[in-house]
Amino acid sequence: MSTLLWLRKSLRLHDNPALCAAIEGSTHLFPVFCLDPWFVQSGRVGTNRMNFLLESLHDLDASLRALNSRLIVLQGDPRDELPRVWREWKVERLAFEIDTEEYAKARDDEISRLAQSMGVQVVTRWGHTMCDLDQLLKHAGGTPTTNYNSFLSHFEMESRLQPVKPIDAPRRLPPLGAIAAAEATLPSIDQLGYARSHRSVILPGGETEALRRLEEHLKREEWVATFEKPQTSPTGMNPFGDRTRSTTALSPYLKFGCLSSRLMYDEIKKVYTRHPKHSKPPTSLHGQLLWREFYYTCAHGTPHFSQMRGNPICRQIPWGADEELLAAWREARTGYPWIDAAMTQLREEGWIHHLARHAVACFLTRGDLWQSWEEGAKVFDELLLDADPAINYGNWMWLSCSCFFYQYFRCYSPVAFPRKYDKEGEYVRHWLPCLKNMPAKYIYEPWKAPIAVQKSASCIVGVDYPKPIVQHEVVSKENMAKMAMAYEAYKNGKSSVGGLSTTMGAKGKNPLKQTILPSSKKPRQ
Repeated sequence: MSTLLWLRKSLRLHDNPALCAAIEGSTHLFPVFCLDPWFVQSGRVGTNRMNFLLESLHDLDASLRALNSRLIVLQGDPRDELPRVWREWKVERLAFEIDTEEYAKARDDEISRLAQSMGVQVVTRWGHTMCDLDQLLKHAGGTPTTNYNSFLSHFEMESRLQPVKPIDAPRRLPPLGAIAAAEATLPSIDQLGYARSHRSVILPGGETEALRRLEEHLKREEWVATFEKPQTSPTGMNPFGDRTRSTTALSPYLKFGCLSSRLMYDEIKKVYTRHPKHSKPPTSLHGQLLWREFYYTCAHGTPHFSQMRGNPICRQIPWGADEELLAAWREARTGYPWIDAAMTQLREEGWIHHLARHAVACFLTRGDLWQSWEEGAKVFDELLLDADPAINYGNWMWLSCSCFFYQYFRCYSPVAFPRKYDKEGEYVRHWLPCLKNMPAKYIYEPWKAPIAVQKSASCIVGVDYPKPIVQHEVVSKENMAKMAMAYEAYKNGKSSVGGLSTTMGAKGKNPLKQTILPSSKKPRQ
């Protein structure tokens, strides 16, 4: 039997159920990755993540070649490209991993129908998550829970029925069969229309690098056993060094499936057996993988999970829609150095610590700017190396207090919060060179520095670095009042997407006027 393995996220040989299913009974195997223009040519994927993907594909191709196969790369809509090659290569079976993203569900259903209409057998397997998400939903009564602790009980039930254990990588593969030479060519980032980054790669893509990094972490058994995510630092200057980082930075490898979540879970479990007093979920390393599974299950069972409208678990909050505020946040010119430094790192490297993500998300939404979490999620979706829709949208709903977390009175201060981790402001100085000479006393609020100090630091606020676009002490209180009104309206069943029916004015405008300061120039960097 001639089988086409359609690779999408599991860009690895280890613990790949779809690959193993494709091998079984096959005389020829065609490993295919399709560069879908819906992702590649839409502006949805930034340069850093596209580069990571291409590196991962090159690594997978090298691994396949070591087994006398190779990666076949198609460019175009898979609904057009796959039927074409089924005919040309006389494919009898299609195998792929189940993808629960909204776009992927519709695409995969259509391709499965096309395959069946052409007499091509379809085989699917769960592989990107630790469990079969449909089974997790059954344990929840068919509706996903938005409570993490409740989810843990569902996971425990399922893992007893189906233990979380990885499967071995195959030692041999069926031969490739005849294909056109051009089909096997992997394009460069330039050929895809992306400008090359001037920065060195911080996280090389691919299964080989993922396994190496996991192995290095596992050597630090005490660190693995006692890891607690809230204790890690958002301002570490070298979060990627094997022995210096405070967090794993393995999320991009999990996102692309270069690293199996089941393998990681199982290897950590082995460490835990040797350290009985290990940390526990939700803050432990197991807890982080379970957060991933939690959000995946929520997204799989919730219609319109990526938006506010029509999303049954999302509170309908009347966010503002100010493009100037959104642009200032996106372009790192809010006038708050901690926020701007984090957004600069995000754009430059495609990664920021989870606490930095929390801070910038809170600042954009309920904390300061009162802009929709949907807009922030779009920016993260473009720029993050590890942008994973279920986790990204879930976190944005959490941090905007739209779902999962409701203590809206707890707010990240863009001044006090970073001081807890980095009193000297080294992180800010690194990412915002215009502030490198600013005294530590003023590094997080340079607008308070006397003009003589600003001149001495060669950084005049309003000229070399922007003035604050809002006054945090004022808008944070205003926004808490708005959140209280939104929650009360939601409680009374009066909320609507257009606004709060009992509190909104004409055209959905909010009567609580927000204190916006004059816009500032882009900082000199």
